[in-house]
Amino acid sequence: MNFSAKQIADFIQGRIEGDENITVHSFAKIEEGKQGTLSFLSNPKYTHYIYDTQSSIVLVNEDLILEKPVGATLIRVRNAYESLAKLLQLYNSMQPRKTGIDPLAFISPKAKLGNNCYVGAFAYIGDDVEIGDNAQIHPQVVIYDGTTIGKDCLIYPNVSIYHNCQIGNFVTIHSGAVIGADGFGFAPNAEGYDKIPQVGTVTIGDNVEIGANSCIDRSTMGSTIVHKGVKVDNLVQIAHNVEIGENTVMSAQVGIAGSTKVGAWCMFGGQAGIAGHAHIGDKTFLGAQAGVPGNVKGNQSLIGTPAIEPKSFFKSTAIFKKLPEMYKQLSDMQKELDELKKKIKE
Repeated sequence: MNFSAKQIADFIQGRIEGDENITVHSFAKIEEGKQGTLSFLSNPKYTHYIYDTQSSIVLVNEDLILEKPVGATLIRVRNAYESLAKLLQLYNSMQPRKTGIDPLAFISPKAKLGNNCYVGAFAYIGDDVEIGDNAQIHPQVVIYDGTTIGKDCLIYPNVSIYHNCQIGNFVTIHSGAVIGADGFGFAPNAEGYDKIPQVGTVTIGDNVEIGANSCIDRSTMGSTIVHKGVKVDNLVQIAHNVEIGENTVMSAQVGIAGSTKVGAWCMFGGQAGIAGHAHIGDKTFLGAQAGVPGNVKGNQSLIGTPAIEPKSFFKSTAIFKKLPEMYKQLSDMQKELDELKKKIKE
C-alpha cells in the first residue's frame, strides 16, 4: 500500500519540504534508502547520509540545518524518532492478523477464550485459563492452569507461562520467555539445601513488552509485579518478589535479585545488576554493567561497579589507568625515605 508525503505529514503533524505527492510503500535505513521508501534522521552522526540517500521521504527534526540541497522530500517534525514510531505502529496494525484455532492445538474444555483469538499448532492451554479478545497465541506456547491473559495480547512461539499468573491487556511476550517459574529459594541444611516452595504468582500490567528468553520468576508468597508500560529486553532476569514500577525499561542481560523494588521511569543499561532487597527510586538511570549493591535514591545516574555517579566514575577510571606508574613512584619514594632515615640515624 502506498502513502503520499501529504498523507504522512497529516498523520504525524509534520511540515513538508519538497513534493507532497511523492509516495512510499516501505521503510529503510537512511544509508540504505531506495526509491519508494521512507527513512528518518534523528542522530546527528548520520546527517551526512541525507545528502546522498535514495529514499523518497525522510523524516527529520524541525531544527535540522542543511548545508546543501537534498534530493529527498523532507517532513519536518518535533521529534523524528517518535514520529517514526507512530508510523511503524500504524503500518504494523495494518498487517493481517491470524484468527482461529489450529486443530493441532490443545485447549482445555475448562478454558475460556475471547472473540477473534488465534491459537497456533501445538499450543497448550490448561484448565481455568482465561484469555481476552483478539489474543494471538502462537505455536508451542504453554499456558498452565488458572492463568488469566487480557485482550489484544501477543504471545510468540515457545513462551511458557506457569500456573495462576495474571497478565494484563496489550502485552507482548517474545519467544522463549518464561513467566512464573519458581524463584530461586533454598535453605541450607547439614546435607545440602531444602527447597523453599514458591507458592506465589506473577502479575504483569497493561502494555508491557517482554523480550525473548527473559525470565520473570514467581514469588515465594504474594506476587512478583511488573507494572504497566514496562519494557524488558531479551535475556533479562527478574527474580522472585521483585516489583518493577511503571514505564521502566531494561536492556539485555539485566539481572534483578529477589525482593528488590524498582521505581517508575527507570532506565537500566545492558548487564546492569541489582542486589536483593534493594529499593531503587524513580527515574534512576543505570549505565551498562552497573553493579548496585543496595538502595538508590531516585533522579540520578550511576555507572560502574559498585555503581557511582558518572563524574566520579570517570575520574576514578582516569586514575586507575595511572596506578602502575603511581605504584612505581610510590615505591621509589619509599626507597628514598628509607635511605633518608638511615642517614639520620647515622
